[in-house]
Amino acid sequence: MSILSSKAHIIVVANEKGGTGKSTLSMHMATKLLYENFKVAVIDLDGHQGSLTKYIENRRNFCTKNKIQLPSPVHYVFEPVAKEANKEEIENLIAELSTRFDAIIIDTPGSRNYLFELAHKFLHTLITPIGDSLIDLSAIADINPETGEILKSGHYAEFVWETKKKLAANDLPYLNWIICGNKVSSLRSKNKDMVFAKLESLSKLYGFRFTQGLKDRVIYKELFLDGLTILDMTSPKLHRRMCMSHLAAKMEINSLAEFIFP
Repeated sequence: MSILSSKAHIIVVANEKGGTGKSTLSMHMATKLLYENFKVAVIDLDGHQGSLTKYIENRRNFCTKNKIQLPSPVHYVFEPVAKEANKEEIENLIAELSTRFDAIIIDTPGSRNYLFELAHKFLHTLITPIGDSLIDLSAIADINPETGEILKSGHYAEFVWETKKKLAANDLPYLNWIICGNKVSSLRSKNKDMVFAKLESLSKLYGFRFTQGLKDRVIYKELFLDGLTILDMTSPKLHRRMCMSHLAAKMEINSLAEFIFP
């Protein structure tokens, strides 16, 4: 994972649409890096929803209850406040964490607010999870479903383009933007094939890399209750057996991590 060779690599998981699985993805990527012996901090900027925060709380409670230790990231949480009063606090925190950690993973709200925009100010890698529907695709581009023609750029693609220009103007590193399928149906469909084919073709135009990512597996939902990830399943401390579906999920996570962190 040479991409993490300099302190600290800031990874933002963001999409202007809720329900795309940002928190599950954030937790799995954080755990993957921890098992690779990187020092990882996570910041939950979606404190009102708090999915990532709840995930980590579940993990701590599970470890306490079972008297075991599993790698866990250092965790911070924020939610919107009046007059953006915590904006400077967050900026100072990110600057301080950058001197002590190899990676900082920031989980963002599912709609644009000042916290969402603030996260995009510091990032090196942007991970955008997306479903396999035209509704999800509309954040990147509006497509004519009959002809496949691009009608206009999506609101989030335009926002990322502006972010890229600001980063370049400040002589900051080139943004590594990755769009990955998440919570994707395991069944093949004409709609999914069209969405993913369109994302492949849009990748050069909009400057991102696309991977089909993670399927919609029950195991991810079940593990959340204990704060576990599929990467923890092989730990001898858990004494859990893995079925073929679990092994496939682990392969998906590892493949995604290799794609994100070449």
